[in-house]
Amino acid sequence: NPESLKVLQAVIEPALAQAQPEDRFQFEREGYFVADRYDHSPEKPVFNRILDLRDSFKPGK
Repeated sequence: NPESLKVLQAVIEPALAQAQPEDRFQFEREGYFVADRYDHSPEKPVFNRILDLRDSFKPGK
């Protein structure tokens, strides 16, 4: 699936660089993420999306 890997550059809170492998977070309006168990480091934090936030709002008729 060509859409299965998306590499993004982003600005994060400095404290997130100190996350331990497998720590989980919700990034506002984006989804839930986990710190990568192999590639995450304070110098280069890596987070993997584990759940996408989808907009389920449907305006009333």
